Amino acid sequence: MWDAIATAIIRQVIRADQARLQHQRFRRQHGPAVSTSTGTLHALPRPETVAALQREDFQQLGMAFKADALGNAAAAYLDQHTKWLELTPLRLVEELQTVPRIGPWTAGAAVADFTHDWTLYPHSDLAVRTWAQIAAPDVDWPTTERDFAERWREITGHHLGPATLFTLAWGARHAEQQSGP
Repeated sequence: MWDAIATAIIRQVIRADQARLQHQRFRRQHGPAVSTSTGTLHALPRPETVAALQREDFQQLGMAFKADALGNAAAAYLDQHTKWLELTPLRLVEELQTVPRIGPWTAGAAVADFTHDWTLYPHSDLAVRTWAQIAAPDVDWPTTERDFAERWREITGHHLGPATLFTLAWGARHAEQQSGP
């Protein structure tokens, strides 16, 4: 759950490629090293580590904007994660929004990632809009976030979760192929 929350916070308000770089730098600088058959990887820093970081630690990584949100989330996770594990996914989305600097987008993205219930993902998200428009250019997609989310739910119907996950996964792979190795 911690990884999903921290990742959603890192993704707040920035492009996906910037978020990937911040995530990578954050893991390398503060995360535990893990030996694998393909070399050493770094996991996301534990909430105890994040709670102990100073603002300067975030500034050095170009993540000053994320300092408060990550620090608040780490402290709340350490205090409440046992309770959070007992909540329904929808209730968890609500509960995460009580943490300062975690809003509906971050809470929905984190819970969707953690529970694999992609009906909770914020469907007006730029990634969903972008990849849906590229994957289905003949559809007359609405231009506002609210209208797009409504149309997306209408089109996907009972397949809202799988369609959202598929679109995000397809888009990530499509972007990777466009940028090359």
